[in-house]
Amino acid sequence: PEETVTGSFASFIHAVRPEHLSKTVCHRSKRMILDSIGVGLVGSTTHVFDIALQYCRELYSSVAVSSVYGKPGVKLSPTLAAFTNGVATHSMDFDDTWHPATHPSGAVLPALLAASQMLPPSTKPNGMDLLLAFNVGLEVQGRLMHFSTEAHDIPKRFHPPSVVGTMGSAAATAKLLSLSTAQCAHALGIAASLAGAPMANAATQAKPLHIGNATRLGFEAALLAARGMEANPLILDDIPGCSGFSAFYSVYQPKPLSTPSDHHEFLLEKQDIAFKRFPAHLGMHWVVDAALSVRNLFINYAGSFSPSLIRTIVLKIPVSKYINRPFPSSEHQARHSFQFNACTALLDGEVGLSSFTESSIHRQELRELLDKVVVEHPEDNVANFDKMYGEVALLLHSGDVLTGKCDTFYGHWRKPLSKESLLKKFRSNASHVLPEEKIETIITMVDNLENLSDSSQL
Repeated sequence: PEETVTGSFASFIHAVRPEHLSKTVCHRSKRMILDSIGVGLVGSTTHVFDIALQYCRELYSSVAVSSVYGKPGVKLSPTLAAFTNGVATHSMDFDDTWHPATHPSGAVLPALLAASQMLPPSTKPNGMDLLLAFNVGLEVQGRLMHFSTEAHDIPKRFHPPSVVGTMGSAAATAKLLSLSTAQCAHALGIAASLAGAPMANAATQAKPLHIGNATRLGFEAALLAARGMEANPLILDDIPGCSGFSAFYSVYQPKPLSTPSDHHEFLLEKQDIAFKRFPAHLGMHWVVDAALSVRNLFINYAGSFSPSLIRTIVLKIPVSKYINRPFPSSEHQARHSFQFNACTALLDGEVGLSSFTESSIHRQELRELLDKVVVEHPEDNVANFDKMYGEVALLLHSGDVLTGKCDTFYGHWRKPLSKESLLKKFRSNASHVLPEEKIETIITMVDNLENLSDSSQL
């Protein structure tokens, strides 16, 4: 088994140690953890979260030991808490995004937090244990996505976190539970049978379930492996005539993951993460920054933003059907609409939580702007989060043309959020459900995670 791709992954999960995490990886992953908790907390205020929580509380009897985001005093069984918190994390599409494209934190962190509370006092993992397991979950997701060139582009078939996120959750939980090498391999094999959700459910209330299921089902895969369940030990290998994990990708070329020696360079060392400034699909951040840029030009030109002076709004965006929505009618459609986010930025000078309320979505003045939008797909604007750009041009009745373009938005891995911006986002999100003193406690706890004696305190 050690000579197979699956065996190499299992060996890595089992053998990796805290000392393999560099300062850069610890720093970046703690930023991810803090941001993920924040978006989970604000996500606990959403309708889709309420549906998921009610489902878990009413339909399941449970050993209630694990906490739920934003609901003091409410506890569920560990796997259902992971599911509910995963739903909260993605309920606003506000969570982090990596390249190749996936939402890595939300598929892993809720499982680890729930598992930390599940374990008895004598075996509670410390903060460094949690940090290491979290990075194992990220590493497995990243490595799996790099096995296919298809994964580098904005997805068309499967929602990535429902695929690699489930595997990452299984790997992370297996690490936290100290499973054997063989059990780690079986956890991955079981998780592969629980993975996958279609892109057609993007922009619906079902999409947050993808993250909830990824973190929960990966968790369950590790628990089943710990109890002796077995699966195909070659699940990650490319076996002709019998698809394993390769079923999720049309092109799949797996490579072994080397067992960590004195030094292991995690993918997070080489590839930073993107944090969102407002709750919408990542692609929206390019067109919003482009729209804000041209809005400033327009105000300098006309003295104020006057929609009546605009004849046509031209959006130059990549081809991606599920985020090309001319007239969204719900908050989830609006979060996945180039047109809506560009016009909202033009009209209001910002995009934020309130932009996706029903009253904001159905404003007459916004509809009038949407009526003026024309979409173009330049050949050089590819559907890839590392290569795409957003361009917004205003064609005025006067004949003048004003243009704004964004190649790299603020928050992209090439242009990371500052510490101050990340903390501002976290405090704003967490303040919807927590008092100030608890918010500051979480910030301090995550900042000193490697020194935390009991990670269940988080």
